[in-house]
Amino acid sequence: MNISVGTIARTACLALALTNQILSAAGKPVLPIEDSQLESLVTTGLTVAASLAAWWKNNSFTPAAIKADQTLKVYQSTGK
Repeated sequence: MNISVGTIARTACLALALTNQILSAAGKPVLPIEDSQLESLVTTGLTVAASLAAWWKNNSFTPAAIKADQTLKVYQSTGK
């Protein structure tokens, strides 16, 4: 059982957005924008977008959750 590529990609995007937000809040902006208010809006927007995208879908990390996803797919495909 493997974690899906989509789960890893969404989690990585969330981690990058959160890191950018923390660095920005600490006064070490990652984006080269001089206007601090614009930078704050952009980084907050990125964080919100990544958060929504990362957790919109079912993210199965544990072996039990991955097996349950596979069982659900079989159940849905057979209609039983």
